[in-house]
Amino acid sequence: MRLYSRKIIEAEGLTHAWERDVYDRFQADMLSESAPFPCILGVEGLKRDLLRFCFIPSTHSKDMSLLAAFLRAYVESFRHIGRNTSFVAFFPPDEPQETQAVYEQRFWNVLNELRALDEQDWPSDVPTDPDDPLWEFSFHGEPIFVVCNTPSHELRKSRKSHAFMITFQPRWVFEGIHKHSKAGEVLQTKIRQRLIAYDQVPVHPALGWYGEQTNREWRQYFLRDAQNDEPARCPFHQKRRNVHGGKKGSI
Repeated sequence: MRLYSRKIIEAEGLTHAWERDVYDRFQADMLSESAPFPCILGVEGLKRDLLRFCFIPSTHSKDMSLLAAFLRAYVESFRHIGRNTSFVAFFPPDEPQETQAVYEQRFWNVLNELRALDEQDWPSDVPTDPDDPLWEFSFHGEPIFVVCNTPSHELRKSRKSHAFMITFQPRWVFEGIHKHSKAGEVLQTKIRQRLIAYDQVPVHPALGWYGEQTNREWRQYFLRDAQNDEPARCPFHQKRRNVHGGKKGSI
């Protein structure tokens, strides 16, 4: 088992046609010059070969152990890759395409499965309540910002992809980038300018700064096309399996 990089994919190719297809479409979107993709850190990471990829056969429980293993390997190595790194998990295209509601449920199911498979305790410095502004999804001891892209996104094109896709960005990537920093101010301005040009709906009101009292990280993970439509409460469950008994237990 190994993580793919851009250089590895270009040099060795991929095993299945669907893998090549979703990756090529992803790369085309990210590197487009006519329609600059809003996630500046992700674009720079791809250009500098700092992104890592995996291809998972399905979102069924039987394949979540594979995703957990890839994510675990990434978490153990990301600090040696570079500051603009991210980890992208691709899944096969659906025929026919699912609704946005189905993809949203699928996304939260994946995060809940990953938590159930996590071999480490929740980080002591990360709140366990998603309603806390300092909460962040965590895995293998690391807080990670998560973004879901789906084929069902039509208006919010910054969240559209050819197939179901999840991006994991370690919180470490954002160190030194915050609302009151020059780097944060510049980055936010550029990203929002690109979002306005890229999407067919206004910038989503859930997008905010980590740690601000009005911000909730989980609301940014899956943004619906509808502007003011989101779950009433976070669908993430703070449960993990007992590594000795195989049962799920609380934190």
